[in-house]
Amino acid sequence: MSEPHDTAHDYDVIVVGAGGAGLAASVSAAQAGARVLLLEAEDEIGGSTQLSAGLLTASATSVQNSLGVDDSPLRMFQHYMDLNGWRVRPGPVRMFCEESSSTVEWLLELGVEIPAQISRSAHEPGLTRAGVEDVWRGHVPKDQGYGLVQVLDKARARLHVDLALGSRVEDLVVRDGAVRGVLLDGEEATAPAVVIASGGLAADADLVRRFLPDAEIAGDALFVVAAPGSRGDHVGIAERHGLALFGQGWGLLLVTAEFQRFHHWQSGFPPASRIHVGLDGRRCMDEDAPYAVSPGILKDHGGWVWSVFDDDARTSLPPGYADWDADRILEEVAKGTVLRADTLEALAGLMEVPPDHLTASVTRFNALFADGTDEDYLRHESLAAKGADPHLAPIAHGPFFAVRMLPAELVCTHTGLEVDARTRVLGTDGRALPGLYAAGEAAGGILGERYVGGGNSVAHALVLGRVAGREAAARAAASTSRTEEDPA
Repeated sequence: MSEPHDTAHDYDVIVVGAGGAGLAASVSAAQAGARVLLLEAEDEIGGSTQLSAGLLTASATSVQNSLGVDDSPLRMFQHYMDLNGWRVRPGPVRMFCEESSSTVEWLLELGVEIPAQISRSAHEPGLTRAGVEDVWRGHVPKDQGYGLVQVLDKARARLHVDLALGSRVEDLVVRDGAVRGVLLDGEEATAPAVVIASGGLAADADLVRRFLPDAEIAGDALFVVAAPGSRGDHVGIAERHGLALFGQGWGLLLVTAEFQRFHHWQSGFPPASRIHVGLDGRRCMDEDAPYAVSPGILKDHGGWVWSVFDDDARTSLPPGYADWDADRILEEVAKGTVLRADTLEALAGLMEVPPDHLTASVTRFNALFADGTDEDYLRHESLAAKGADPHLAPIAHGPFFAVRMLPAELVCTHTGLEVDARTRVLGTDGRALPGLYAAGEAAGGILGERYVGGGNSVAHALVLGRVAGREAAARAAASTSRTEEDPA
């Protein structure tokens, strides 16, 4: 039996943004019986989720259970909070961890395929080690982020959710202290509940400078892989309606070579036999450190480090990639972006680091990886988790090369509308604005300074989207009941 509908409104729930968060919210709300309108500013659905590997972090799932992985939401919560120094909001984070399991099961029921098998990367379906997590929580779906979006969109269509592409919301409609809908092309579309899932702010350079100043470290090398619709519309909404923002200064910047311009799917990968040294010429990190922590390590070394490799490593690069290609390296040498010298001592001079520091670091690196055990930075464990042989070829055959590694690939931003544990948006006074919910990058309070495992943002989008849709539908139903009880 369907729920009664409030005929005083155009819809029960309006969802702003048709990326992973918005699709999840619209499907969840429709499953609860709500009449839903899904608005998307771009000409296609999917947002940043569609551009991602689709990897999502979750605890206590059937996939983990099938592989004998013992996990719990409480364990995930403790790890998440500790990694972020307890600077994120405990209540919303606890909700996120507790809802992650049922969200994965929900996705499986909808038709997403996550096989119960071990995966060695973010592109192989199954369960993988996704960063610095204490147990494996990285769930990789078949067909990546595109597959997630397609499954959610099919569910949206089955549930008769109205979709309007090319429809950028101008503002909220707020009357009598509550949200009543949205303003679209100068006209009001009304609903007692609205979910803001419009994405982050990575595509707006001015907002990036305001809310993620660390992106300036990369200078002209910065490039954005977020969806073009990530224009930070939620920031304007917050400023116009006295809503709180949370997560300023935080976001995900991946460490890439200075000449890199594409995500690794297109750019390729650097050679395994490479050493990262700081501005003092000494090795300073696991070269395969997860992106949850690698940008922070770079900050401790002046914002960037050198990656040093030899000609054998250069010529061993597989052909066909846009950036990490043997011939492309030589092109970048000609431009001066990559340094080249016949000896390590000469290369150190070009790098302006002490030659004895660089040669000593490379000598030790070669000895450690000839043995296959990196007792300094434990990189052999990172390689083993990928299924790679930790016995690396020595960096020994000139000419030698060096390139700056920078936090230059901007994936997502974490400044969003502050939400509570029910995804309700809070005002600057700390009170929830009735009828307003947020999910995905537009929601703040959970995504912190440290990116917790691969799949943090995709899981965050889908979990919060599902919860926000459910909560919005419940508010709409309650609003309808009140209207029917007192039609005056």
